[in-house]
Amino acid sequence: MPQKLEIEQYLEEAGFEVTLLEGEKNIFEAYANAVKNVMADDTVILCHDDISIITNKEAFNSIIENALSKSSVGFVGVAGTKLLGRSAVWWEGIGRDHHFTGAVFHGKDYEKMYYTNYGDFGPAVVLDGVFLAAKGRTLHSIQMTKPKSFTGCWDFYDIFYTFQAAQKKLINVTVPIQILHSSPGEIAGRESWHANRTAFCDIFSDKLPAMLRNHKQ
Repeated sequence: MPQKLEIEQYLEEAGFEVTLLEGEKNIFEAYANAVKNVMADDTVILCHDDISIITNKEAFNSIIENALSKSSVGFVGVAGTKLLGRSAVWWEGIGRDHHFTGAVFHGKDYEKMYYTNYGDFGPAVVLDGVFLAAKGRTLHSIQMTKPKSFTGCWDFYDIFYTFQAAQKKLINVTVPIQILHSSPGEIAGRESWHANRTAFCDIFSDKLPAMLRNHKQ
């Protein structure tokens, strides 16, 4: 029997039923099909398989359920921004501007990991897809399949999903769940990423830039 991934083992021990989406050709359809039969009150996690969760399981479940118990909350994540500019690059301006939120550890292991602090945890317009959690009702309220104008099959799903939730007046939030992401997340050089980003900007041209202002959870 193949050894379980660390994230798979963790989530199972935290009480989640884990489905590995292996061999898929399209992340949009993979996620859409995976959540098709979830119930409105089910808590669903969409995350990368190359992460480790450092937060203890009891605190992890408490943090997620507390955030998602609010009907006003859409997606819960660990990194995002309160301002999505016309370029739709959520991390644009990091180190210069102050509208970012969340934190992530990066590195191949615990000994060499480093801490990326984006900003205070709280509301966001969009969230990064390294870790997302939502209730079934939120997932069923948005389009999860790939837009026809998206040519790439693996990019910009996170911004597409979470921005839709924000457009429905739901509040996306970052929470203090500590994760270690083994990938540095350098995706901006991929042609498919730029193609989907451009298509996203065209779809939501009348909605960008989008800024979160004084939302109360």
